Amino acid sequence: MKIRDVIASPGLTGFFADDQAAIKAGAQPDGFIYLGEPKTPGFTTIRQAGESVSIMLELEDGQVAYGDCATVQYSGVGGRHPVFKARELAENIEGEWAEWLRGQELRSFRSLVEAMEALTLNSPAPKALHYGLSQALLDAVARSRKVTMAEVIADEYGTQVADKPVPIFAQSGDDLYNNADKMILKKVAVLPHGLINNAKRKVGRDGEIFLEYVRWLAGRITFLGSNEYRPRLHLDTYGTLGQVFAGNWERLADYLGKVADAARPYAIQIEGPMDAGSRSAQIEALGALRNLLRKKGIHVPIVADEWCNTLEDIREFVSSGAADFVQIKTPSLGSISNTIAAIQFAKENGSYTYLGGSCNETDRCGQVCAHIALAMQPDQTLAKPGMGVDEGLMIVHNEMQRALALIRRRKAALQK
Repeated sequence: MKIRDVIASPGLTGFFADDQAAIKAGAQPDGFIYLGEPKTPGFTTIRQAGESVSIMLELEDGQVAYGDCATVQYSGVGGRHPVFKARELAENIEGEWAEWLRGQELRSFRSLVEAMEALTLNSPAPKALHYGLSQALLDAVARSRKVTMAEVIADEYGTQVADKPVPIFAQSGDDLYNNADKMILKKVAVLPHGLINNAKRKVGRDGEIFLEYVRWLAGRITFLGSNEYRPRLHLDTYGTLGQVFAGNWERLADYLGKVADAARPYAIQIEGPMDAGSRSAQIEALGALRNLLRKKGIHVPIVADEWCNTLEDIREFVSSGAADFVQIKTPSLGSISNTIAAIQFAKENGSYTYLGGSCNETDRCGQVCAHIALAMQPDQTLAKPGMGVDEGLMIVHNEMQRALALIRRRKAALQK
């Protein structure tokens, strides 16, 4: 089976692109927008509509495989790729990239993405393009073989497809309370993300606002949930705890002990407690905090996010032992082959794995990542896109359930 033609379609994402630097510097919310001037290159306003590009590969038999180019909500900071213009990227895809794609044989996903990454063709957003095109190539190979994308990954990378859905992590956005209720009612395995992106409004001078939210969340789960429901709490603090405690990791470690107490009887993990300004500084700061937590007997796993973007970054964070979890932020890695390699490396070297990404992706990104999750079995996978809980949770959960049902039915038929 060969690729016959290529079509690129500019589109929207499931959320917005936000200028994190401006928000952390104190930009004031006004309804859904933020007032003030953007600080990060590529932004024309502090909050702007997220853009995507669908890459559609028409196959010889008339089937159409597709994947979506997207970037993260907080683009252009923490070592991440800047925002892109969808129309410009779509034109580029239908130009020299389409010339390379037409006529390609769909024998192996792995060999196709290796060839893609070896090309020196120009692109206004190479990571976003590699992300979307690798999704489309995976879908194309799966369609040509008449199997699921999860099975293609498992076959080519020597893994085993999970026999049940991978635990899903949902994100609340700014609606911390109502969206937490939604997650509890739907028995989400890991919650609620929290979007703790402003020290003054969401953490408090001495951490009192954040502490009270964790206390409320634990009580709410007990009130709304059942005895059998024991989710993990995961709060993303975007470096704001480091701001509040002014780089004093001893005080921060003691504070996290109070956070763990407030979360009981539920386990809690903290993402991005500080932003140290560079990869090496972030590794050093996270490692120092993690060592203090161990010495004090405080069990609060630390999740690396800022400055942990590329496959090389992930290998550095894991090898240094700087964090308990690494977030594998799919758009920042470019080709999904890098996502697969990152999960493999982290698992082989004793790190917990969080197959993440961004609310600023698309439904297609969520579907493809559901198959990656089934094939690679990370410790948790992100419900995406969007910040409304229900939509992203539905997309990822249902895609995993569909794939598992198809695989079970096919295996049962073969056994007859």
